[in-house]
Amino acid sequence: MDHHAAMQLLDKIRHNMESCIYGKKEEISWMLTAMLAGGHVLIEDVPGTGKTQMVKALALSIGGVFHRIQCNPDLLPTDITGVSIYHPKLEEFVFRPGPIMANLLLADEINRATTKTQSALLEAMEERRVSVDGETHILPHPFMLFATQNPIEFEGTYSLPEAQLDRFLMKIKLGYPDEASEKRLILEPGASRAAESLKAVATVDDVAQMQRLAQSIHLETTVADYLIALIRGTRKHGGILLGASPRAAVALSSAAKAYAFFNHRSFVLPDDVKAMAPLVLSHRLHLRSEARMQGITTLHVLQDVLRQLPVPVGMER
Repeated sequence: MDHHAAMQLLDKIRHNMESCIYGKKEEISWMLTAMLAGGHVLIEDVPGTGKTQMVKALALSIGGVFHRIQCNPDLLPTDITGVSIYHPKLEEFVFRPGPIMANLLLADEINRATTKTQSALLEAMEERRVSVDGETHILPHPFMLFATQNPIEFEGTYSLPEAQLDRFLMKIKLGYPDEASEKRLILEPGASRAAESLKAVATVDDVAQMQRLAQSIHLETTVADYLIALIRGTRKHGGILLGASPRAAVALSSAAKAYAFFNHRSFVLPDDVKAMAPLVLSHRLHLRSEARMQGITTLHVLQDVLRQLPVPVGMER
């Protein structure tokens, strides 16, 4: 598959999703960018904003295996990874795979799962494999985790540790639809469940090829310098207790390449880095308590750092 064919296919996936997810063009572009980068996504928003439908629409569009887990304190690690069960006839233990054996896994309200269960996802997110009873099982390729959490209700929840937050390529918010889209949901029969009837316009093998092409996008040295200056600037900012990690720099580079590819370009612009920075870095920065009390957010910090950075010009194409 060449770049032109891949971009045409990507447009088909985008149009397919937009046909049933109304008023979320930007959010769909973020999800597809994460897919191209092969990263995991944390979706933080109140219930009823269409989080599950968006992930399901993506899974159906690429013909991938989609599983959903409803997280709660009773959920065990083996409920996610699978378990080895003794087979009397074979006289041996047989692995029964859990829902994590999917191309797209949706973990609903991930912060309602205990820390022990959350940690079961950590190996899968980083290594694309799970270990059960000493045996290693490779996950399908591609594998992407989409996790949701409610930013309002915290009773009976377990905050995601920094190590796990750092494994999410992006953290996004869907927000409420615009008035016209919300009205359409009411007036069109079955509009709220339209994702259920989507047909595949691509395959998971196509996605794997697109991921390889997206990561071959050219990142010029001057843009890399700009990206690193942004990362290091977060560590020096007075309102930040813990700045962006080296893993965050790699994640931002990967996301910027994918975003350039999504926008039909063969090279990364500083604007790609700026567009992806809030999505990739906001959940990886930790504010000082004084800054939080003053109403400063990580987004404010990123905007502050970006304002002080000179934007490279005269790039070679």
